[in-house]
Amino acid sequence: MTAVLGGMSQPKLLIVGAGAVGGYFGGRLVQAGRDVTFLVRDRRAQQLRQRGLEIVSPHGDAKIDAKITTTAELKEPFDLVLLAVKQYALDAAIADVAPAIGESSAILPVLNAMRHLDRLRAAFGGTHVLGGVCIVATTLDANERIVQLSEMQELSYGELDGTLSERIRAIDRTMQGAGFIARLSSSIQLEMWEKWVFIAALGGVTCLLRGTIGEVQHAPRGRDLTIAMLDECVAVATAAGYAPRPPARDRAFNVLTDANSNLASSLYRDLQKGQPLEADAIIGDICARGEAAGVKVPLLSAAYAQLSMYEQKRA
Repeated sequence: MTAVLGGMSQPKLLIVGAGAVGGYFGGRLVQAGRDVTFLVRDRRAQQLRQRGLEIVSPHGDAKIDAKITTTAELKEPFDLVLLAVKQYALDAAIADVAPAIGESSAILPVLNAMRHLDRLRAAFGGTHVLGGVCIVATTLDANERIVQLSEMQELSYGELDGTLSERIRAIDRTMQGAGFIARLSSSIQLEMWEKWVFIAALGGVTCLLRGTIGEVQHAPRGRDLTIAMLDECVAVATAAGYAPRPPARDRAFNVLTDANSNLASSLYRDLQKGQPLEADAIIGDICARGEAAGVKVPLLSAAYAQLSMYEQKRA
């Protein structure tokens, strides 16, 4: 597997999804001259062929002539598959991307939380699957342009066992110099848990109390509830063997208790728009792992119950 990626000066990249995340990082890679193809549904394919991939960003707007393929057209394997879909679309994405997974293919998922790792390893085998974390705030506007909401743009990746293999070094060379912070990690699972702790606390408190972080902090007991929600998430991660490091805990605390912040989670933004949610993967799974480890998570459970009721009504 490492020979193919490591031996190619220009590996072939497939981005699964040209939405807010996949479209952003994939678009920047195209701008940097990488060999990138986007796997998209027919409707998105038609849009991209007509208008190109459009990015609106504080780092510079772009209109990109993207190379695209659809599930009906996908026939050959790729060296690296960047999986950038919502958790509720994972099963469909696994079926769609199967023809692209050859003997030497590597899969880099940048989905939230951790549950997707088990499903990808079951579908394709553990040797194909890497760990990944993306830190970016992007959304699709009414014209399906990718709009970057803040300046942060970071992509981290690594072997799940922490080794600095030939293939992960080759992937790192491909990602460097593409217009975003690209970082090779030897502790990617810990970083995935640290992000999960943050987004579960952020999503839990903004959805439960129906407001931005700043609005929550100004509400009676809002700060106390925020801190308690973060403490529950940290306790679950610690019980799982991935206690967040002090800098990650401090960053999460400072962001979540900023009384002047207009930050809201993607869960809350999707909730406001009446869209499907990643509640099962982000909130439900951390509740389940907490219960299995004997960790009490009353606030997370309340948030999950509320979001589950929303999904039932929506269905």
